[in-house]
Amino acid sequence: MKILILGSGNMGLTYAQSFLRSHIVRPDHLMVLCRTAEKAAALAATYEGHFLADPRVCVPISDLVILAVKPQDAPQLFEQIGGLATPGQVWLSIMAGVRMATVAQALGVRKVVRAMPNLPAQIGAGVTAFTATEDVTRIELIMVQNLLSTTGKTLYVEQEELLDAATALSGSGPAYVYFFMNAMMEAAQRMGFSASEAELLVAQTFTGAVDLYNKADLSCEQWIRKVASKGGTTEAALRVFEHVRLYDGINAGLNAAQQRAEELGNASSATIALNNTL
Repeated sequence: MKILILGSGNMGLTYAQSFLRSHIVRPDHLMVLCRTAEKAAALAATYEGHFLADPRVCVPISDLVILAVKPQDAPQLFEQIGGLATPGQVWLSIMAGVRMATVAQALGVRKVVRAMPNLPAQIGAGVTAFTATEDVTRIELIMVQNLLSTTGKTLYVEQEELLDAATALSGSGPAYVYFFMNAMMEAAQRMGFSASEAELLVAQTFTGAVDLYNKADLSCEQWIRKVASKGGTTEAALRVFEHVRLYDGINAGLNAAQQRAEELGNASSATIALNNTL
């Protein structure tokens, strides 16, 4: 199976290295399309696989094509590779917000998988939600899931609309975690800890709490009750969180992120449709 990754940015290279590291793809069957011949040559000197700059050489001979460019670059990419798709190819898009129907119409293809990975995929600890058009066979879907699983956990969803929700939750989620961690680190320094001490206390607290959650069959509410004794320090903090309606604020933020993902999807679909008519 020949795999082509369109895009040599962070996620494109993350997939390339993950596929090779897991031995799920042979180096001679992996291709990456770069913007320029210069970049292709530079990457070829560092990484395994074939790095190319001409889509006419690699798109028609590929079994699986991964669209790993930024959503705003999709119209230019579609124009560049238009007419190069061949029957039977599977197209996997990780472009946030770009609908499967948009990919199918722009490229004249039928087998489309849409996935939403997140940043920890770079270290094999990510989570990817994905879905597919009806033309993708079960065997092809399992093949794609195996590839996505080299970067962490995967979750298949039936409804494409849930990809926008996944974008707001797991896709943007690491930023929310870092936001909360940063707030705690700054508070720790105001309390008298040094920057390095604050970082150690907060980072290990998050790591340990998540590990503990994953290793025991208890809900978040149950864990909170185990930490928060009546009249204690944790309860005092939780009362402040309730007073400032932090829980509602988090929900509002997630809803805003989901709405923005939907808006970006509609905008990208409209832009690509307009370009196809020009």
